Amino acid sequence: MAVSLKLQKRLAASVLKCGKRKIWLDPNEINEIALANSRRNIARLHRDGLIIKKPAVVHSRARVNLRNEAKRKGRHTGIGKRRGTANARLPFKVLWMRRTRVLRRLLKKMRDQGKIDKHIYHSLYMLAKGNQFKNKSVLLEKIHELKAVDVKEKALAEQAEARKGRAKSRLERRAAREAKKAADAEAVAQTN
Repeated sequence: MAVSLKLQKRLAASVLKCGKRKIWLDPNEINEIALANSRRNIARLHRDGLIIKKPAVVHSRARVNLRNEAKRKGRHTGIGKRRGTANARLPFKVLWMRRTRVLRRLLKKMRDQGKIDKHIYHSLYMLAKGNQFKNKSVLLEKIHELKAVDVKEKALAEQAEARKGRAKSRLERRAAREAKKAADAEAVAQTN
């Protein structure tokens, strides 16, 4: 009749801090192992090499890594491989946050550099919040457009100012001429 080593296996698992399936008992030394009925004896047998803790079974990730590498290139991600909705796979909110942060960062940078004033900044900030700009390049285009309008308005204002100045000086000269003419006429009248 075979000797039961159930106790020894349980004690060995406890001593070696592993499961019973990881314990190897030397089949050639069954009788000696059967005599060990304490944890100390089991530990001694482990030192002697009659009881061994089996190594962990390898669970290779090589194939997984290979597949992930392919997925990074865009393979295995077609319509038939998708289980979640587009929103579940990459939430719209995440896309919105990314885009909004990019736009707001750009606006802040341009304001701090003095490329746009605080009024343009605020109007563009609110437009960005209202989903008016698809991406950074569209926002930059709008900024250039607004700056061009600003420059044109400034130039027109300067021209109007210059025109006003010229008209004023023309009126002053005319008034001076008329005053002189009147004075001359008065002088002629007095002499007569």
